[in-house]
Amino acid sequence: MRKQILDKGIFNPITLLILMSIAMPIAFNTWSAMLNNFVVEKAAFTGVEIGILQSLREVPGFLSFTLIFVLLIIKEQTFAVFSLALLGLGVCLTGFFPTVYGLYFTTIIMSIGFHYFEAVKQSLSLQWLSKEEAPIVLGRLLAVGSLTSLIVYGCLWTLLEFFQLPYWINFAIAGGICILLAIVMFLGFPTFPSKVEQNQNLVLRKRYWLYYLLTFLSGARRQIFVVFAAFLMVEKFGYSASQVTLLFLINYAFNYLFAEKIGGLIGKFGERRALTFEYIGLVIVFTAYGLVENATIAAFLYVLDHMFFALAIAITTYFQKIADPKDMASNAGVSFTINHIAAVIVPAVLGLVWIWSHSLVFYIGAIFALLSLIAAQFIPKSPSPNQETRFVFKAEPAES
Repeated sequence: MRKQILDKGIFNPITLLILMSIAMPIAFNTWSAMLNNFVVEKAAFTGVEIGILQSLREVPGFLSFTLIFVLLIIKEQTFAVFSLALLGLGVCLTGFFPTVYGLYFTTIIMSIGFHYFEAVKQSLSLQWLSKEEAPIVLGRLLAVGSLTSLIVYGCLWTLLEFFQLPYWINFAIAGGICILLAIVMFLGFPTFPSKVEQNQNLVLRKRYWLYYLLTFLSGARRQIFVVFAAFLMVEKFGYSASQVTLLFLINYAFNYLFAEKIGGLIGKFGERRALTFEYIGLVIVFTAYGLVENATIAAFLYVLDHMFFALAIAITTYFQKIADPKDMASNAGVSFTINHIAAVIVPAVLGLVWIWSHSLVFYIGAIFALLSLIAAQFIPKSPSPNQETRFVFKAEPAES
Protein backbone atom coordinates (compact mmCIF):
# COMPACT_ATOMS: atom_id res chain seq x y z
CA MET A 1 0.00 0.00 0.00
CA ARG A 2 1.37 3.38 -1.00
CA LYS A 3 2.34 5.77 1.74
CA GLN A 4 0.57 9.11 1.73
CA ILE A 5 3.84 11.05 1.72
CA LEU A 6 4.58 14.72 1.46
CA ASP A 7 1.22 16.03 0.31
CA LYS A 8 2.87 19.43 0.03
CA GLY A 9 5.94 21.03 -1.48
CA ILE A 10 6.79 19.60 -4.87
CA PHE A 11 4.58 16.55 -4.31
CA ASN A 12 1.37 18.31 -5.35
CA PRO A 13 -1.23 17.91 -8.10
CA ILE A 14 0.43 20.47 -10.41
CA THR A 15 3.76 18.65 -10.23
CA LEU A 16 2.00 15.37 -11.01
CA LEU A 17 0.28 16.93 -14.03
CA ILE A 18 3.66 18.25 -15.19
CA LEU A 19 5.24 14.78 -14.91
CA MET A 20 2.32 13.33 -16.85
CA SER A 21 2.83 16.03 -19.49
CA ILE A 22 6.46 14.90 -19.76
CA ALA A 23 5.90 11.14 -19.86
CA MET A 24 3.15 11.03 -22.49
CA PRO A 25 5.00 12.83 -25.34
CA ILE A 26 8.17 10.81 -24.78
CA ALA A 27 6.32 7.67 -25.85
CA PHE A 28 3.53 8.93 -28.09
CA ASN A 29 5.53 11.47 -30.08
CA THR A 30 8.31 8.98 -30.75
CA TRP A 31 5.64 6.63 -32.08
CA SER A 32 4.03 9.39 -34.17
CA ALA A 33 7.29 10.69 -35.62
CA MET A 34 8.52 7.31 -36.86
CA LEU A 35 5.23 5.58 -37.64
CA ASN A 36 4.73 6.63 -41.27
CA ASN A 37 8.30 5.84 -42.33
CA PHE A 38 8.29 2.59 -40.33
CA VAL A 39 5.06 1.25 -41.84
CA VAL A 40 6.06 2.22 -45.39
CA GLU A 41 9.62 0.88 -45.18
CA LYS A 42 9.04 -2.24 -43.07
CA ALA A 43 5.43 -3.27 -43.81
CA ALA A 44 4.80 -1.72 -47.26
CA PHE A 45 1.72 0.21 -46.12
CA THR A 46 -0.42 2.12 -48.63
CA GLY A 47 -3.16 4.68 -47.92
CA VAL A 48 -5.59 1.80 -47.30
CA GLU A 49 -3.53 0.14 -44.55
CA ILE A 50 -2.61 3.42 -42.86
CA GLY A 51 -6.28 4.41 -42.88
CA ILE A 52 -7.29 1.11 -41.26
CA LEU A 53 -4.48 1.37 -38.69
CA GLN A 54 -5.51 4.90 -37.75
CA SER A 55 -9.16 3.88 -37.49
CA LEU A 56 -8.17 1.01 -35.19
CA ARG A 57 -6.11 3.50 -33.18
CA GLU A 58 -9.23 5.56 -32.58
CA VAL A 59 -11.48 2.69 -31.46
CA PRO A 60 -10.30 2.92 -27.80
CA GLY A 61 -11.06 6.64 -27.97
CA PHE A 62 -14.57 5.83 -29.15
CA LEU A 63 -14.96 3.50 -26.17
CA SER A 64 -13.75 6.11 -23.68
CA PHE A 65 -17.26 6.36 -22.20
CA THR A 66 -16.43 3.08 -20.42
CA LEU A 67 -14.05 5.13 -18.27
CA ILE A 68 -16.83 5.88 -15.80
CA PHE A 69 -17.30 2.14 -15.15
CA VAL A 70 -13.57 1.59 -14.63
CA LEU A 71 -13.54 4.42 -12.09
CA LEU A 72 -16.04 2.49 -9.97
CA ILE A 73 -13.22 0.12 -9.00
CA ILE A 74 -10.04 2.23 -9.36
CA LYS A 75 -9.21 5.84 -8.50
CA GLU A 76 -8.76 8.30 -11.36
CA GLN A 77 -5.20 9.20 -10.45
CA THR A 78 -4.14 5.55 -10.22
CA PHE A 79 -5.83 4.74 -13.51
CA ALA A 80 -4.09 7.66 -15.24
CA VAL A 81 -0.70 6.28 -14.18
CA PHE A 82 -1.64 2.73 -15.22
CA SER A 83 -2.77 4.03 -18.62
CA LEU A 84 0.56 5.79 -19.09
CA ALA A 85 2.37 2.51 -18.44
CA LEU A 86 0.16 0.75 -21.01
CA LEU A 87 0.93 3.48 -23.54
CA GLY A 88 4.63 2.92 -22.95
CA LEU A 89 4.25 -0.84 -23.36
CA GLY A 90 2.49 -0.47 -26.73
CA VAL A 91 5.19 1.86 -28.04
CA CYS A 92 7.95 -0.39 -26.71
CA LEU A 93 6.52 -3.39 -28.61
CA THR A 94 5.91 -1.58 -31.92
CA GLY A 95 9.35 -2.13 -33.41
CA PHE A 96 9.23 -5.89 -32.74
CA PHE A 97 6.15 -6.46 -34.95
CA PRO A 98 6.90 -5.01 -38.43
CA THR A 99 3.92 -6.63 -40.14
CA VAL A 100 0.45 -5.37 -41.00
CA TYR A 101 -1.35 -7.33 -38.29
CA GLY A 102 1.49 -6.95 -35.80
CA LEU A 103 1.28 -3.18 -36.16
CA TYR A 104 -2.50 -3.27 -35.80
CA PHE A 105 -2.04 -5.20 -32.54
CA THR A 106 0.62 -2.96 -30.97
CA THR A 107 -1.26 0.14 -32.08
CA ILE A 108 -4.38 -0.98 -30.19
CA ILE A 109 -2.35 -1.57 -27.00
CA MET A 110 -0.71 1.83 -27.30
CA SER A 111 -4.03 3.49 -28.08
CA ILE A 112 -5.90 2.03 -25.11
CA GLY A 113 -3.29 3.53 -22.79
CA PHE A 114 -3.15 6.85 -24.65
CA HIS A 115 -6.88 7.53 -24.84
CA TYR A 116 -7.75 6.51 -21.31
CA PHE A 117 -4.83 8.58 -20.05
CA GLU A 118 -5.86 11.68 -22.00
CA ALA A 119 -9.46 11.39 -20.81
CA VAL A 120 -8.49 11.00 -17.16
CA LYS A 121 -5.84 13.73 -17.32
CA GLN A 122 -8.42 16.18 -18.66
CA SER A 123 -10.81 15.26 -15.86
CA LEU A 124 -8.13 15.59 -13.17
CA SER A 125 -6.96 18.94 -14.56
CA LEU A 126 -10.45 20.43 -14.48
CA GLN A 127 -11.03 19.10 -10.96
CA TRP A 128 -7.70 20.32 -9.54
CA LEU A 129 -7.56 23.73 -11.27
CA SER A 130 -9.82 26.71 -10.64
CA LYS A 131 -11.63 28.38 -13.54
CA GLU A 132 -9.37 31.41 -13.22
CA GLU A 133 -6.08 29.52 -13.35
CA ALA A 134 -7.12 26.81 -15.84
CA PRO A 135 -6.27 28.66 -19.12
CA ILE A 136 -2.82 29.66 -17.84
CA VAL A 137 -1.96 26.29 -16.27
CA LEU A 138 -3.29 24.29 -19.24
CA GLY A 139 -1.18 26.49 -21.49
CA ARG A 140 1.80 25.90 -19.21
CA LEU A 141 1.26 22.13 -19.31
CA LEU A 142 1.11 22.32 -23.11
CA ALA A 143 4.39 24.24 -23.04
CA VAL A 144 5.97 21.59 -20.78
CA GLY A 145 4.81 18.85 -23.14
CA SER A 146 6.18 20.83 -26.07
CA LEU A 147 9.57 21.30 -24.41
CA THR A 148 9.66 17.56 -23.73
CA SER A 149 8.75 16.93 -27.35
CA LEU A 150 11.54 19.25 -28.48
CA ILE A 151 14.05 17.22 -26.49
CA VAL A 152 12.54 13.94 -27.72
CA TYR A 153 12.60 14.99 -31.37
CA GLY A 154 16.10 16.41 -31.03
CA CYS A 155 17.35 13.12 -29.62
CA LEU A 156 15.38 11.13 -32.17
CA TRP A 157 16.69 13.19 -35.08
CA THR A 158 20.26 12.69 -33.82
CA LEU A 159 19.78 8.94 -33.38
CA LEU A 160 18.27 8.56 -36.86
CA GLU A 161 20.52 10.95 -38.75
CA PHE A 162 23.92 10.28 -37.20
CA PHE A 163 23.73 6.92 -35.47
CA GLN A 164 21.25 5.20 -37.82
CA LEU A 165 19.77 3.29 -34.90
CA PRO A 166 17.14 0.79 -36.06
CA TYR A 167 13.52 1.67 -35.46
CA TRP A 168 12.96 -1.01 -32.83
CA ILE A 169 15.61 0.42 -30.50
CA ASN A 170 14.12 3.92 -30.65
CA PHE A 171 10.61 2.58 -29.96
CA ALA A 172 11.92 0.47 -27.06
CA ILE A 173 13.81 3.37 -25.44
CA ALA A 174 10.84 5.75 -25.60
CA GLY A 175 8.33 3.18 -24.33
CA GLY A 176 10.66 2.08 -21.55
CA ILE A 177 11.18 5.64 -20.27
CA CYS A 178 7.40 6.19 -20.19
CA ILE A 179 6.91 3.02 -18.13
CA LEU A 180 9.65 4.06 -15.68
CA LEU A 181 8.10 7.49 -15.18
CA ALA A 182 4.70 5.88 -14.58
CA ILE A 183 6.27 3.74 -11.83
CA VAL A 184 7.80 6.87 -10.26
CA MET A 185 4.40 8.60 -10.28
CA PHE A 186 2.71 5.57 -8.73
CA LEU A 187 5.23 5.13 -5.93
CA GLY A 188 6.23 8.73 -5.30
CA PHE A 189 2.94 10.65 -5.08
CA PRO A 190 0.03 10.45 -2.64
CA THR A 191 -3.52 10.11 -3.95
CA PHE A 192 -4.96 13.61 -4.17
CA PRO A 193 -8.64 14.03 -3.30
CA SER A 194 -11.13 15.61 -5.67
CA LYS A 195 -12.59 18.96 -4.58
CA VAL A 196 -16.07 17.76 -5.57
CA GLU A 197 -17.41 14.21 -5.44
CA GLN A 198 -17.88 13.02 -9.03
CA ASN A 199 -20.99 11.55 -10.63
CA GLN A 200 -20.70 7.78 -10.96
CA ASN A 201 -23.05 7.58 -13.95
CA LEU A 202 -22.80 8.49 -17.61
CA VAL A 203 -23.90 12.09 -18.05
CA LEU A 204 -25.35 13.60 -21.24
CA ARG A 205 -26.93 17.00 -20.72
CA LYS A 206 -28.88 19.05 -23.27
CA ARG A 207 -27.24 22.25 -22.11
CA TYR A 208 -23.81 20.85 -23.11
CA TRP A 209 -24.93 20.41 -26.74
CA LEU A 210 -22.59 23.07 -28.16
CA TYR A 211 -19.59 21.56 -26.38
CA TYR A 212 -20.52 18.13 -27.77
CA LEU A 213 -20.81 19.56 -31.30
CA LEU A 214 -17.47 21.37 -31.12
CA THR A 215 -15.86 18.19 -29.75
CA PHE A 216 -17.32 16.04 -32.53
CA LEU A 217 -16.18 18.39 -35.29
CA SER A 218 -12.76 18.69 -33.69
CA GLY A 219 -12.34 14.90 -33.79
CA ALA A 220 -13.27 14.67 -37.46
CA ARG A 221 -11.14 17.62 -38.54
CA ARG A 222 -8.10 16.76 -36.50
CA GLN A 223 -7.96 13.16 -37.67
CA ILE A 224 -7.82 14.18 -41.30
CA PHE A 225 -4.72 16.23 -40.67
CA VAL A 226 -3.03 13.89 -38.18
CA VAL A 227 -3.44 10.87 -40.44
CA PHE A 228 -3.07 12.22 -43.95
CA ALA A 229 -0.90 15.33 -43.72
CA ALA A 230 2.07 13.43 -42.27
CA PHE A 231 1.45 10.54 -44.67
CA LEU A 232 1.47 12.99 -47.60
CA MET A 233 4.87 14.28 -46.51
CA VAL A 234 6.28 10.76 -46.76
CA GLU A 235 4.35 9.33 -49.72
CA LYS A 236 4.17 12.35 -52.05
CA PHE A 237 7.16 14.47 -51.07
CA GLY A 238 9.51 11.69 -49.95
CA TYR A 239 10.36 13.07 -46.51
CA SER A 240 12.70 10.83 -44.49
CA ALA A 241 12.12 9.93 -40.85
CA SER A 242 14.72 12.50 -39.76
CA GLN A 243 13.07 15.22 -41.89
CA VAL A 244 9.64 14.46 -40.42
CA THR A 245 11.23 14.60 -36.96
CA LEU A 246 12.71 18.03 -37.82
CA LEU A 247 9.22 19.27 -38.67
CA PHE A 248 7.99 18.12 -35.28
CA LEU A 249 10.92 19.96 -33.67
CA ILE A 250 9.78 23.20 -35.26
CA ASN A 251 6.16 22.58 -34.22
CA TYR A 252 6.98 22.01 -30.59
CA ALA A 253 9.48 24.85 -30.43
CA PHE A 254 6.56 27.15 -31.26
CA ASN A 255 4.31 25.51 -28.67
CA TYR A 256 7.00 25.78 -26.00
CA LEU A 257 7.55 29.47 -26.69
CA PHE A 258 3.93 30.53 -27.05
CA ALA A 259 1.54 27.95 -25.50
CA GLU A 260 1.39 29.61 -22.08
CA LYS A 261 0.90 33.02 -23.71
CA ILE A 262 -1.89 31.55 -25.85
CA GLY A 263 -3.57 30.27 -22.69
CA GLY A 264 -3.38 33.79 -21.27
CA LEU A 265 -4.87 35.27 -24.44
CA ILE A 266 -7.79 32.82 -24.27
CA GLY A 267 -8.41 34.00 -20.71
CA LYS A 268 -8.26 37.63 -21.86
CA PHE A 269 -10.21 37.57 -25.14
CA GLY A 270 -12.51 34.61 -24.52
CA GLU A 271 -13.16 31.24 -26.10
CA ARG A 272 -15.30 32.46 -29.01
CA ARG A 273 -12.66 34.81 -30.40
CA ALA A 274 -9.87 32.28 -29.91
CA LEU A 275 -11.74 29.48 -31.69
CA THR A 276 -12.90 31.82 -34.47
CA PHE A 277 -9.28 32.71 -35.19
CA GLU A 278 -8.27 29.04 -35.11
CA TYR A 279 -11.01 27.84 -37.45
CA ILE A 280 -10.53 30.60 -40.03
CA GLY A 281 -6.86 29.64 -40.13
CA LEU A 282 -7.66 25.94 -40.48
CA VAL A 283 -10.05 26.51 -43.39
CA ILE A 284 -7.19 28.25 -45.20
CA VAL A 285 -4.61 25.59 -44.23
CA PHE A 286 -6.76 22.63 -45.34
CA THR A 287 -7.64 24.28 -48.64
CA ALA A 288 -3.99 25.11 -49.30
CA TYR A 289 -2.94 21.56 -48.47
CA GLY A 290 -5.31 20.26 -51.13
CA LEU A 291 -3.55 22.46 -53.70
CA VAL A 292 0.09 22.18 -52.62
CA GLU A 293 2.68 20.74 -55.00
CA ASN A 294 5.81 22.03 -53.30
CA ALA A 295 7.47 20.14 -50.45
CA THR A 296 8.63 23.30 -48.66
CA ILE A 297 5.18 24.89 -48.76
CA ALA A 298 3.67 21.62 -47.51
CA ALA A 299 6.09 21.69 -44.56
CA PHE A 300 5.11 25.30 -43.80
CA LEU A 301 1.42 24.34 -43.78
CA TYR A 302 2.18 21.44 -41.45
CA VAL A 303 3.82 23.79 -38.96
CA LEU A 304 1.02 26.34 -39.33
CA ASP A 305 -1.60 23.72 -38.45
CA HIS A 306 0.17 22.93 -35.19
CA MET A 307 0.25 26.62 -34.36
CA PHE A 308 -3.53 26.81 -34.64
CA PHE A 309 -3.97 23.56 -32.71
CA ALA A 310 -2.62 25.22 -29.54
CA LEU A 311 -5.85 27.27 -29.44
CA ALA A 312 -7.94 24.11 -29.04
CA ILE A 313 -7.64 24.29 -25.24
CA ALA A 314 -10.39 26.94 -25.53
CA ILE A 315 -12.92 24.10 -25.98
CA THR A 316 -11.81 22.62 -22.64
CA THR A 317 -11.95 25.93 -20.77
CA TYR A 318 -15.38 26.65 -22.29
CA PHE A 319 -16.69 23.38 -20.87
CA GLN A 320 -15.18 24.05 -17.45
CA LYS A 321 -17.05 27.37 -17.31
CA ILE A 322 -20.48 25.92 -18.18
CA ALA A 323 -20.30 22.53 -16.45
CA ASP A 324 -21.42 21.22 -13.11
CA PRO A 325 -18.15 20.42 -11.21
CA LYS A 326 -19.56 16.93 -10.47
CA ASP A 327 -19.65 16.12 -14.20
CA MET A 328 -15.92 16.36 -14.91
CA ALA A 329 -15.01 12.66 -14.63
CA SER A 330 -18.11 11.35 -16.39
CA ASN A 331 -17.83 13.92 -19.16
CA ALA A 332 -14.16 13.11 -19.77
CA GLY A 333 -15.12 9.68 -21.11
CA VAL A 334 -18.24 10.90 -22.90
CA SER A 335 -16.44 13.76 -24.64
CA PHE A 336 -13.63 11.50 -25.83
CA THR A 337 -16.22 9.09 -27.23
CA ILE A 338 -17.95 11.93 -29.07
CA ASN A 339 -14.61 13.20 -30.33
CA HIS A 340 -13.84 9.76 -31.73
CA ILE A 341 -17.15 8.91 -33.39
CA ALA A 342 -15.91 10.48 -36.60
CA ALA A 343 -12.28 9.64 -35.83
CA VAL A 344 -13.01 5.91 -36.06
CA ILE A 345 -14.77 6.21 -39.40
CA VAL A 346 -12.94 9.06 -41.15
CA PRO A 347 -9.44 7.55 -41.58
CA ALA A 348 -10.69 4.26 -43.08
CA VAL A 349 -13.22 5.94 -45.41
CA LEU A 350 -10.85 8.70 -46.49
CA GLY A 351 -8.09 6.13 -46.96
CA LEU A 352 -10.16 4.91 -49.91
CA VAL A 353 -10.76 8.49 -51.09
CA TRP A 354 -7.00 9.04 -50.83
CA ILE A 355 -6.36 6.48 -53.56
CA TRP A 356 -8.58 8.47 -55.93
CA SER A 357 -7.70 12.03 -54.87
CA HIS A 358 -5.30 13.31 -52.21
CA SER A 359 -6.70 16.83 -52.54
CA LEU A 360 -10.32 15.84 -51.89
CA VAL A 361 -9.34 14.49 -48.47
CA PHE A 362 -8.10 17.92 -47.42
CA TYR A 363 -11.06 19.76 -48.96
CA ILE A 364 -13.30 17.62 -46.74
CA GLY A 365 -11.15 18.77 -43.81
CA ALA A 366 -11.77 22.39 -44.83
CA ILE A 367 -15.53 21.73 -44.72
CA PHE A 368 -15.26 20.38 -41.16
CA ALA A 369 -13.23 23.46 -40.17
CA LEU A 370 -15.91 25.73 -41.68
CA LEU A 371 -18.65 23.94 -39.71
CA SER A 372 -16.55 24.39 -36.56
CA LEU A 373 -16.27 28.10 -37.31
CA ILE A 374 -20.05 28.40 -37.56
CA ALA A 375 -20.58 26.45 -34.31
CA ALA A 376 -18.05 28.61 -32.42
CA GLN A 377 -20.21 31.69 -33.04
CA PHE A 378 -22.78 30.27 -30.60
CA ILE A 379 -20.33 30.59 -27.66
CA PRO A 380 -21.33 33.52 -25.41
CA LYS A 381 -18.91 36.25 -24.37
CA SER A 382 -18.96 35.03 -20.75
CA PRO A 383 -19.96 31.33 -20.61
CA SER A 384 -21.52 30.11 -17.37
CA PRO A 385 -23.86 27.32 -16.16
CA ASN A 386 -26.82 29.56 -16.97
CA GLN A 387 -25.39 30.98 -20.21
CA GLU A 388 -24.05 28.06 -22.24
CA THR A 389 -24.79 29.64 -25.65
CA ARG A 390 -25.57 33.06 -27.09
CA PHE A 391 -29.12 31.87 -27.68
CA VAL A 392 -31.37 30.67 -24.88
CA PHE A 393 -32.90 27.23 -25.23
CA LYS A 394 -35.10 25.53 -22.68
CA ALA A 395 -33.05 22.77 -21.13
CA GLU A 396 -32.57 21.24 -17.73
CA PRO A 397 -31.20 23.75 -15.23
CA ALA A 398 -27.62 23.58 -14.02
CA GLU A 399 -27.21 21.55 -10.88
CA SER A 400 -26.04 23.37 -7.81
